[in-house]
Amino acid sequence: MEPLHNPNQNHLLAAMSLAELTRMAPELELVTMLQGEVLYEAGQAAPHVYFPTSAIVSLNCMTESGATSDLAWVGQEGVIDIALVMGCHAAVTAAVVCVSGHGYRLKAQSLRREFNRAGGRRAGVMQHVLLRYSQALMTQLAQTAVCNRHHSVQQQLCRWLLSTLDRLPSNELTMTHEHIANMLGVRREGITEAAGHLQQAGLIRYYRGHITVLDRAGLATRVCECYAVVKKEHEHLLLDVGQRPQLVSIASPRRLYLASDFA
Repeated sequence: MEPLHNPNQNHLLAAMSLAELTRMAPELELVTMLQGEVLYEAGQAAPHVYFPTSAIVSLNCMTESGATSDLAWVGQEGVIDIALVMGCHAAVTAAVVCVSGHGYRLKAQSLRREFNRAGGRRAGVMQHVLLRYSQALMTQLAQTAVCNRHHSVQQQLCRWLLSTLDRLPSNELTMTHEHIANMLGVRREGITEAAGHLQQAGLIRYYRGHITVLDRAGLATRVCECYAVVKKEHEHLLLDVGQRPQLVSIASPRRLYLASDFA
C-alpha cells in the first residue's frame, strides 16, 4: 500500500506552527511533479510556490546561446520560489523538475498573506522559517559558483550525486549523462569520463540512464568541500527552525485534513 502523503514530509511545512498550517491547509494542493516539467521560467511571475516532498527541482539560468547551468537544487528541505515573499514579482531563475516525485502547491498570494500576518500566539514562525531558509539557499548558490569555477568535473559530479541522494529515500537515480551535464553546465563527455572513473572504483554502477550509488562514503572522500558546507548549513537550518506536532494526512489530491477535523 502506497504511504499517505503528508505535508510534514517537507521540512519547512513541518517547522511552521499548527495555526499557520491550519489556515493554509484548505489551499495546499498535493501535486505530481514529473522529470523535465518546467514549473516556471526566469522572468515570469510565478502564480504558485511549491513545497517538494519527494521531488527535486533545479533552479537554473540560461544563456542567450541556450546553454543552461544549475545554480541550486531544492527538495524536501525547501520551497520554490522563496523570492516571492521577498517582494519579487518575477522569478530570477527557471525552476525545472530534475527528479520526479510529489510536492504541495500553494498560491503565491496566499503565502504572502500568511507571511505578512501579524498577531496570534505564534506569529512570525513562518517569517522566521522562510527567512532562515533563504540564508541556506544563498549559501548553496554561493558555493555552487565557487565549485563550478574551481573544482573538477568529477568533484562536481560527486557533489551532485551526494546532494541528490540526501533528498531521496534510496541510492538509485534515473538520469542520463547528458541531463547531468546540462544541469552542471559541463560537456557530456566530461560527465561520461568522470562517471567511468567512479564506476571503475566501485563507487557507482551506471547502466542506460540508471545510476546506483554503491559506496557513499567513498564518494565523500572524492567530493570537494562545497558539499559539506551546504549540508552543514541545511542541518543548522533544521536545528534552528525546530519541529511542530504531526499532522494527520488523508491521501487526497486537493484536501489536507488536520487532527482537529476528526475531533
